Amino acid sequence: MTTPQCDPNAMTTPPLKRTPLFAEHQRLGGRMVEFGGWEMPVQYSGIVDEHRAVRTAAGLFDVSHMGEFAVEGPGALAFLQSLVPNNVAKLAENQALYSQICNAQGGTIDDLLIYHLGPDRYMVVVNAGTMEGDWAWFSQHAAGKDDLTLVNRSAETALIALQGPRALAILSTLTDTPLGDIGYYHCAPGTVAGVGCIISRTGYTGEDGFELYHPAAQAPALWRALLEAGTPHGLLPAGLGARDTLRLEAGFCLYGHELTEAITPLEADLGWSVKLKKGTDFIGRAALAQQKAEGLPRVRVGLAVRDRAVARAESAIWHGEERVGALTSGTMSISLGYPIGMGYVPPALAAPGTLLAVEVRGKRVPAEVVAMPFYHRPDNIS
Repeated sequence: MTTPQCDPNAMTTPPLKRTPLFAEHQRLGGRMVEFGGWEMPVQYSGIVDEHRAVRTAAGLFDVSHMGEFAVEGPGALAFLQSLVPNNVAKLAENQALYSQICNAQGGTIDDLLIYHLGPDRYMVVVNAGTMEGDWAWFSQHAAGKDDLTLVNRSAETALIALQGPRALAILSTLTDTPLGDIGYYHCAPGTVAGVGCIISRTGYTGEDGFELYHPAAQAPALWRALLEAGTPHGLLPAGLGARDTLRLEAGFCLYGHELTEAITPLEADLGWSVKLKKGTDFIGRAALAQQKAEGLPRVRVGLAVRDRAVARAESAIWHGEERVGALTSGTMSISLGYPIGMGYVPPALAAPGTLLAVEVRGKRVPAEVVAMPFYHRPDNIS
């Protein structure tokens, strides 16, 4: 009998990462799936129930897989300005900004949030699946700069998102921080259920809500406190499935779908976040300026499918007998009751009301270009 030999060149799959709330997800019966190298809950009670809870009451999301980089020092602002197309200099303290990091061709390496936490203090929040590449990119461009410090605080930071029309009422029971004073895309330091947090008001669902950045070791206690406080208000724990249907109804991009290294922010209809005249150069600026001057080859649009058939990502988009693009995301809108999707088409076909078709299981079904977001919540916050 021979002893099996190990092939040192054999490829091994690295184990999935887990957030500090993994045991809580198991306790709640969360169905775990792989997402960006992490083992995350896709649903608990069901995507439809969780989606509706966020639209009518509140949902609680574990987003601790996101990455957090601290950028500090007198050179921090200039460093960030050189990496992103949006204007970081416009940020007041305790204000947040959405932007991207681009390659030299203007393609999107990742989309991210930047928080201005204090004099020469910034926090950059990046996507989980791109975090290692983002860290390498930031580190590469920070090399040799002695006027800033760059620290990856992802492992020590947990992030819980409380989203929905009852979010303010729920969170108010656990903190003395005046939540009403935190405007949209702003934040404030505070204590929630005894846990020190950065309390942010951004969100990825199209609803009002808050994000709590806090020490990873205290995540389970904070999660339980939020669930206990929120249950009388109709709060449900919510997974990645509802997070995706909610963000799609809100018309938000998902990296790897609407944004990739081959897609520019201008093509993605994010031109409002590209400040070509902000007064400082940034990586990808020349390519983006050229693309804006010459005209875009394609643009992101929203499509309402005039059929019960649900078109998914990569479904072909047709104009007559010509294939003109493909969907990047698609789902049945739980709030609206019909299928919706996002994708890329030539600018000449991007006006709302344009009639197209999407291919579903070999059949072309009618679709209409519509303005985004698909869903508007009844009230808005300033």
